[in-house]
Amino acid sequence: MNIQLTNKEFRRLLDMVYIGNWVLNSTRGSDRIPDYDKLESKLFALCENTPMHTLVEDYHGIKVPSAAFNDGGIHEAIVDYEDTVFYDILAEELARRDMDYPEITSENYDELVNRMEAYISEFEAHGADNIVVEP
Repeated sequence: MNIQLTNKEFRRLLDMVYIGNWVLNSTRGSDRIPDYDKLESKLFALCENTPMHTLVEDYHGIKVPSAAFNDGGIHEAIVDYEDTVFYDILAEELARRDMDYPEITSENYDELVNRMEAYISEFEAHGADNIVVEP
């Protein structure tokens, strides 16, 4: 299979592959899914001998995203995503808790959304500063 990409498109593809592998493998410890690591390595290896050579480095014979790539803002994008997902999930869990964890139906969906929006507004204004867990 051949795919024709501009340098800009290929650079965006590297970002997406890195983010995807991060989501799939970053929390797995020694139980990583090697197929994703191998594909990431294969794609980053294509940067060698190109103007994007600074995006790849060799780690014990394996091509990996370089420090320059890792320090280039990709983790800020991941953190932004994680923050959004964290607060969205927390808002839904708190709203469902407030409603005594009902099955969500068309009759109570609007109440759930309203409660979630109230929590999200609080999180947007104050982050986690006002969250209190009592013993």
